[in-house]
Amino acid sequence: MRKTENEPFVINREVKAVIVPAGQEVNLKIGQAGYITQALGGSFTLYIDGNLFRLSGDDADAIGQEKVSAPELPPNASEDDVKKLAWDQMRTCYDPEIPINIVDLGLVYDCDVRQNADGTRAVEVKITLTAPGCGMGDVLVDDVRDKIKRIPTVTAVNVELTFDPPWNQSMMTEAARLQTGMF
Repeated sequence: MRKTENEPFVINREVKAVIVPAGQEVNLKIGQAGYITQALGGSFTLYIDGNLFRLSGDDADAIGQEKVSAPELPPNASEDDVKKLAWDQMRTCYDPEIPINIVDLGLVYDCDVRQNADGTRAVEVKITLTAPGCGMGDVLVDDVRDKIKRIPTVTAVNVELTFDPPWNQSMMTEAARLQTGMF
């Protein structure tokens, strides 16, 4: 695997990105240069001119990186298989400032899969944020929705953002607490 953290880059085509942590979408211009500070789950956190930006993995080519391949589902997969893959996909969703996936952070409260009459599937997910005022909430919701929608047979994804119950550090996995120093 190619090392990407702290790797310099130059934007090679105009591309949309999101300012971290404000959550505001901006256009990055050809020729802007910076460093990749985080490359996890197929998306990138970029440092450009003193600011952080989140770049979708779908636009990886704009900084000379490769896109992550789509998830695969075995033929005749069950709802449990789809649910497991949905959880795996959510483990590729990262807070742009914290190098821990949202599942291990304890931000995913529920994931349910149901089969539709036509054999396709719908997935319902309930997530929260570490802080209610976080500007990246819509970005994380979109990331979860987009990554689950890539699962074969999934045609509908509803991601509900809730603050009940409020998130707290005890919801993190032990590994995540160790990694962040939050005991």
